[in-house]
Amino acid sequence: MKKEKYRILISGGGTGGHIFPALSIANALKRRLDAEILFVGADNRMEMERVPAAGYQIKGLPVAGFNRKNLLKNFGVLLKLRRSINMARRIVKEFKPDIAIGVGGYCSGPTLKAAQKAGVPTLLQEQNSYAGVTNKLLAKKAHKICVAYPGLERFFPADKIVLTGNPVRKDILTAAVSKEKARERFGLNPKMPTVLIVGGSLGALTLNESMEAGIKRLNDEGIQVIWQTGKNFGDRGIAAAKNLKGVVVTKFISDMASAYAASDLVVSRAGAGSISELELLGKPSILVPSPNVAEDHQTKNARALSDKGAAMLVTDAEAREKLIDGIMTLINDKEQLNKMSDEIRKLALPDSDEKIVDEIVKILQ
Repeated sequence: MKKEKYRILISGGGTGGHIFPALSIANALKRRLDAEILFVGADNRMEMERVPAAGYQIKGLPVAGFNRKNLLKNFGVLLKLRRSINMARRIVKEFKPDIAIGVGGYCSGPTLKAAQKAGVPTLLQEQNSYAGVTNKLLAKKAHKICVAYPGLERFFPADKIVLTGNPVRKDILTAAVSKEKARERFGLNPKMPTVLIVGGSLGALTLNESMEAGIKRLNDEGIQVIWQTGKNFGDRGIAAAKNLKGVVVTKFISDMASAYAASDLVVSRAGAGSISELELLGKPSILVPSPNVAEDHQTKNARALSDKGAAMLVTDAEAREKLIDGIMTLINDKEQLNKMSDEIRKLALPDSDEKIVDEIVKILQ
């Protein structure tokens, strides 16, 4: 029997890579179901701003990640985890969800565990090619696990896995802007080769310092640059690019659709969300995986592409020495760029948000 109004709990966050898919799923649910949606995030993380800005309610848990370098600091982390578990139980009891969806991040563990203990059906979304600890722990009692890469049977029960891909920001895919027009929007020459450097909203120190040291070399070669430094790099990027024509330095790019459209080549970290966008747009890329993530999953994400000739992999340790040379070699090799574009497009899984909602609807009904 069809229910009048479904109550749906979505938990996860910590980074844009978790928040954007969560919001894409919520928006797709709203389009298809009469549903009340409640998010559960981690206090003081970006979801506490982004989710209300998108028009959804959110409750915060005090949960934090374990400190792998200083084990003594984890006493406080354990206390926060205990409080978060109790709060999550209370949220589940009061909200009475028909289903709980976990998209990864610290807060999804306590929330989804509380839902499972209360007998609420759960669906997990695993964004990476190497499963996270939280999802591995929750998998046994989950109803379905939506994944973005093949071969995750080594982490999850095979009968629960559905290959859906990662939901991405809709505006990036629907923007109909030409390469020339996009470059003009950034005040760049529409005819000159252009590289986009993007390291997330906080910035990636390795990418930024590699660019700081090499921006003049790129400029001397006639290569235009759109460089998102993130907020943690201060004004160092602006100082490095002073008096260089054809270089745009900004802490944050609000129009990512135009930034992608303007570029011949993208230099990026290897987060699952970024890779999904590159695949759907068919963008040649140099991926520099962050070494500071759980289970080194970004390296595994990048290798899944580089092994197929769909991207170039430069390790974080090598980037300061090799990244600028890599950009200069690739951006002038039209044949190789086209080949990478063809290969990365083959890996794209479109309409992921709709495919995930198909699975949610099956569980609900």
